[in-house]
Amino acid sequence: MRSDVEYSPVGEGLGMRDFWLYVWLRRAAVIVAHVTGMGLTLIISLLSRPGTSLFSWHPVCMSVAYCLCMTEGILLFSAEGSPFCFKSRKGKVRLHWFCQALVLIASATGLGFMVASKNVSERPHLPLRLSSSLPKLKLYHATCGLVVYLLATVTMVLAMFSDWFQATVKGVAWWAFLVLPFFPALVVMNQITNAYLPRKKLTS
Repeated sequence: MRSDVEYSPVGEGLGMRDFWLYVWLRRAAVIVAHVTGMGLTLIISLLSRPGTSLFSWHPVCMSVAYCLCMTEGILLFSAEGSPFCFKSRKGKVRLHWFCQALVLIASATGLGFMVASKNVSERPHLPLRLSSSLPKLKLYHATCGLVVYLLATVTMVLAMFSDWFQATVKGVAWWAFLVLPFFPALVVMNQITNAYLPRKKLTS
């Protein structure tokens, strides 16, 4: 006997969507990812005390870029919902590009503040070095976006080992900050892989 059952990595074809616990856990995870991204942005911005120095704007801009704008720009397409009221995919795509543009602007501004701060203090810094089909393009876009997001997460984690952050946050709070960025990263990675991994068929 042979039967073809279409399924996706999240188990849609196996009926997992019918379990209310599974659905609500996914919704809760997305909500926590939103709250974590926004919370990290707010707390890091407060800790950096923007305006006290040129460098103080660097963590503010970077947290706005990667913790807030990039996270929200990806979570827009979450099946579990978004705080934004766009129901049409066209509206979500436009807002996605707007968020990613803000990522570039905020990160470039943050980099500029860091370079300016090091120039003022006459400290050395790293020099800048320049170095098919629609479904495939979408897959490449999603893959590159995921890699960039994961690299941004690693950057955020590494920033917590900086002298400034370790002098500002200490003890158990430092360990909490170290773990927090990984949660939205896991949610984003799960969302992208579930949306873009090819569907397969079970045969028996």
